[in-house]
Amino acid sequence: MFFPDKVALVTAAGAGIGRACALRLAAEGADVVVSDVDDLAGAGTVEEITAAGGRAAFKHTNVALPQEIAELLDFAVATFGGLHLAVNNAGIGAMPKRVEDVSNDEWDRIINITLRGTFLAMKAQVGHFRANGGGAIVNIASLAGLSSTPMLTPYGASKHGVVSLTRSVAMENAEQGIRVNAVAPGAIETAALASLPAESKAGYAAEIPMKRLGKPAEIANAAVWLLSDEAAFITGVVLPVDGGTLHA
Repeated sequence: MFFPDKVALVTAAGAGIGRACALRLAAEGADVVVSDVDDLAGAGTVEEITAAGGRAAFKHTNVALPQEIAELLDFAVATFGGLHLAVNNAGIGAMPKRVEDVSNDEWDRIINITLRGTFLAMKAQVGHFRANGGGAIVNIASLAGLSSTPMLTPYGASKHGVVSLTRSVAMENAEQGIRVNAVAPGAIETAALASLPAESKAGYAAEIPMKRLGKPAEIANAAVWLLSDEAAFITGVVLPVDGGTLHA
């Protein structure tokens, strides 16, 4: 296993990509701190991990609030004795609309959760890792952080910010035993896409060179590999996991 005797933290781990990352980390031997704003969903992830023989604990966390981020880190240390790995997955999208139709409240909510939340989480994690001999972080970015996003301006701006944070913080800490990378998912069959009619999903799939949607577990596989010692000489990378979409 990749992570015996390691403690991992995953934000927004109640469903989708976050849950897949938490499950895969646990399967690789890590003790997992599950955070989410949905207590029932977060508890469900913990139950799934423990049912498979792993160890996990849940902490309600709004990543946009510095105090709750600090409490989450304290919870990891108090519950499992430390923190070595983190997946910063929390983020939200919005309905497509032109920039002039985006309300200030919509902009603020997306930036606060997706970009500010990633910043606050990384700030706390890096401080802990610097004081405790290093660690590894994977941020969940998006293809929207690597290309233009017409009609999705706030989401694209927030994910471009996550990409920039990843690269900058990686360089700041490369000598300190702290690696920071990101995964940029393409179209993934999470709850939002899974709920669409079959013809709509087929339309999304048709635009992907591999002609299918990705699976949350495929994002988790990439994130876990980047966290592992197999990627020990990799930092500052934003890895597209998109079936070839970015280069089509």
